[in-house]
Amino acid sequence: MALTIGMVANEPSGDLLGAALARALRALNPEARFIGVAGAKMQAEGCETQLPMERLTVMGLIEVLRVLPELLRIRRDLVRYFVEHRPDLFIGIDAPDFNLGLERQLRAAGIPTAHLVSPTVWAWRSGRVKTIRRSVDLMLSLFPFEEDFLRRHGVNVRYIGHPLADEIPLTVDQSAARQALGLTADDTWIALLPGSRMSEVKRLTRPLIETARWCWRKRPQLRFVVPLISDAIRAQVVRFVEQHAPALPITFIDGRSREVIAAADLVVTASGTATLETLLLKRPMLVAYKLNALTWFVVRRLNLIKVQYAAMANLLVNREWAPEFLQERACAAEMGPALLALLDDLALQATIMADYERVHRLLRRDAAHQAATALMSITSQ
Repeated sequence: MALTIGMVANEPSGDLLGAALARALRALNPEARFIGVAGAKMQAEGCETQLPMERLTVMGLIEVLRVLPELLRIRRDLVRYFVEHRPDLFIGIDAPDFNLGLERQLRAAGIPTAHLVSPTVWAWRSGRVKTIRRSVDLMLSLFPFEEDFLRRHGVNVRYIGHPLADEIPLTVDQSAARQALGLTADDTWIALLPGSRMSEVKRLTRPLIETARWCWRKRPQLRFVVPLISDAIRAQVVRFVEQHAPALPITFIDGRSREVIAAADLVVTASGTATLETLLLKRPMLVAYKLNALTWFVVRRLNLIKVQYAAMANLLVNREWAPEFLQERACAAEMGPALLALLDDLALQATIMADYERVHRLLRRDAAHQAATALMSITSQ
């Protein structure tokens, strides 16, 4: 029987996960149809989208408040759309604040629901676990420590591993990556990843470029490379470099962030999925992040964060192998010395890379197939 499967992704990382899941589901049900909200990668897998995914891409407490009326209207429209078309299964991909509310209403309407990527209830806002229980028939978790937590709180959960761990080989060829990107083979390359959202890029471009300039003045032989995922982000970063660091030896690459990370000796990245990708590519890293000042105040004031580390890479190894520079600490005066110290400590780099390989093996479980198998069991109930 051909299935109709609803899917909603809200940002590039969710689009990537959704595309892998669509491929795996179609392998089990070749005539499956996918409807909902999809990015370019999901659309390339045949997913039909009702609106541009970018309209749902928002981060930060304060930023969400500014567009909350539009987001609520879009969600109401999607509820009506899915209730009318009645998919055999609905899957919300990440974005829990948006998708769990959507899932709860669809489940109440008799549509089986699942959610891919567990919300970080183990880290902050643990009360959301009650919403999860009401909203989903199945939670698909990407990390092993999530499964026990959710199960203890009465959530039907399946640990599937992480699709990125399946995609990225255990051994990465740095020389091949440099050759593919046209980077010189023998130089020391530092990759700078200011983020995938414009709001991130606007906050992190200055500290990352100023850190690069600080290090370059100490060591003129260093070279820097920046992957840029869109024309708008390219314009933002290039304009800043031209105005504030025109002599900096920096190479801009359109997209291809994974190859850029693989080619680098060390990575300075925004917190987020990029830290996991950098871990899987076995590259030492520094992590920087800056939230809207009011968002940061609210988070700190209400003690919303319950874990020791911000970066997923550090949570997975349970230690700060990737030094974290948050808010005012994301500056050249702090990041520059840390970058050079890590670059010089080859023994520490070897230890970090060995630990990253251990985690990579733990996460490598053919996640998309496991997810698809678990989801098909819901539709047969």
